[in-house]
Parts: sequence; structure tokens; C-alpha cells
Amino acid sequence: MTPLPAPAEDLALLAGAAREAGKIATRFWRKQPKAWDKDAGAGPVTEADIAVDAHLRERLLAARPAYGWLSEESEDEPSRLDARRTFILDPIDGTRAFIEGHQGFSHAIAVAEGDRIIAGVVYLPVPDLLYAAAADGPATLNGGPLVPSVPALDGARVLTAKSNLDPGFWRGRTVPPIKREFRPSLAWRLCLVAEGRFDAVLSLRSAWEWDIAAGALIAERAGCTVTDMHGRRMRFNRPLPAVDGLLIAPPALHEALSARLAPPAAA
Repeated sequence: MTPLPAPAEDLALLAGAAREAGKIATRFWRKQPKAWDKDAGAGPVTEADIAVDAHLRERLLAARPAYGWLSEESEDEPSRLDARRTFILDPIDGTRAFIEGHQGFSHAIAVAEGDRIIAGVVYLPVPDLLYAAAADGPATLNGGPLVPSVPALDGARVLTAKSNLDPGFWRGRTVPPIKREFRPSLAWRLCLVAEGRFDAVLSLRSAWEWDIAAGALIAERAGCTVTDMHGRRMRFNRPLPAVDGLLIAPPALHEALSARLAPPAAA
């Protein structure tokens, strides 16, 4: 069996491809790109998403032809489930922000081996922020190390949707004393927690793998605890490529938030 590249080699490939994607996306940014809504309420897509997806597919599979492929903007191919490694990516995460001309969109690209992520990058091309990690190395931002915060529960700044603070989701119908924040790109939210600019990310609804695969590894390698909303380890490259919510925070805060969440309703 042919040896697989080291995770660091895959990471270098992803970083170069992400920067190329950024050059393509910024050619469309703030220039009224063609946009339309996807079927089944899956959100908007633009000609820039499609152009980035096509470039990344050609670039990455030319370098790693045996890898599988899972992208938000490509038809799912069951053959990825049999590949030893699979690319998992969102060509533009935060498409609504992109359409509106905001800077907070990113390219999120990861490699899964089995059900684990071994390399991932999240790149914001306008501010030129490259978050990156491999499974055997540190998490970095533009080459420098990422260090999460050390927050208390009281006043913790949590990136989450307003709906997640409904009392019904919390034990005793009591929402913990946290401060809610929000950013458009889910992949970026995970990196902001890894960076220590915010204290946690919480979602109590399913999340697509392409939105969180790269950021989950970056947060984990920075020292955060990374689980689904029930406290279970995330698994990737699944037949249905979704994770059952997410909670990502430094260990003590993760434990405190997990303890306050109400248990799932009995089936």
C-alpha cells in the first residue's frame, strides 16, 4: 500500500490552495456577483462559490488523485466513503456576508483520514488571515501560535445564534450568564475561539461537515475541547455529512456549559 503524505504535507497543500481561492473570490467581491438560492432552503450561492469550488477541485485532486471529495458546492460522491483520505471543504463559508460585501467570509478546507481530520485551513482573504493546523502540530494564525482564553462562565463571550439561548435548552430553564456574539462564517467562529478573541462556540442544530471540519481541528490543536452538543467526539466523512450540533471552548468552560445544557428529550 502506497504511504500517505504526512499531515504537514497535506497542510501545505491546503494553505497554498486556500490563498489561490482567495484571489479568485476577491475578483468577484463587491462587484455584484450573480447569486441565486439553492434548492430546499439550503441558502444562497454565487458564481464566486462555483468558481472557487471548480478551482479547488482541479488543484487538490491533481495533487492527491486518490483522495475523496466532499464539498458544499459539488454533488456528493459515495466513493469518498471508501477513500483513505477525503477533502472536506466549503469554497466560501459566509456566502451571505460575501454577497453583502462584508469581509467575514472564508475558505474552509480540510483533509479527513477515516473519521478524523488531520489537516485544515480557514482563510479569510480580505484581511489576509490564514488559520491552520495539522493533527501532529500546533494551531497557527499567519504562522504564529493560537492561544485560547481562560474565561469564567459568568460573562463568557459565546458565539452562538439567539435561538440557542431559549430557556428550554438549559437545565432549570435558566440560561447561563453569558454574552452572546455572532460572526457570519461558522468556520471563522471556531478559529476565533482558538485565537482567544471569543470564549466559546455553541450550536444546538446540526452543522454540515464542510462548515466545521477545518475549524474543529484548529480549535482542538489550540487546546480547546471540541465535541458535538452532547459532548461526543466529532466524526467526519460520514454518509450523511453532518454533526449533531457543536460546543467548542477551553476545557473548563466547555465543562461548565455542558453541565448547564438540558439533556436531549427522550425519543
